[in-house]
Amino acid sequence: MVKRGGRNTSITYRPNISAGLPNEAKMNCADNTGAKILQMVMLTGFKGKSRRIPAAGVGDIIVASVKRGNPQMRKQIVKAVVVRQRMPYRRSDGSHVQFEDNAAVIVTPEGDLKGTEVRGAVAKEAVDRFPKLGSLATTVV
Repeated sequence: MVKRGGRNTSITYRPNISAGLPNEAKMNCADNTGAKILQMVMLTGFKGKSRRIPAAGVGDIIVASVKRGNPQMRKQIVKAVVVRQRMPYRRSDGSHVQFEDNAAVIVTPEGDLKGTEVRGAVAKEAVDRFPKLGSLATTVV
């Protein structure tokens, strides 16, 4: 699906992925930054309707709170990229993809990965938007 940006008419590719993580969803942290459990606080760039709950899908950037992890990481607000979701979504070739858990990777405000390794499988849609994620991931599905 091709979407046009606001006023600057730049074309960006964003596949139509079912948003399986509503606001306040808890997910595993799939990197080695010291965080274990993240809770989604807000979806960045969300422009919604009245009473519509923001929901994120694979490859989306979210604002999350660290619920469990190192004492230095706990209670911090961080940006993260969703790399796995349990809700099945359909790819353009017709196949359906579903993971065993919900997981995200912590990134810096500029969009670079904070950790040095990514545990578990990573969706191909997230790697397309963040190429460095593919080099650090053990498996790309």
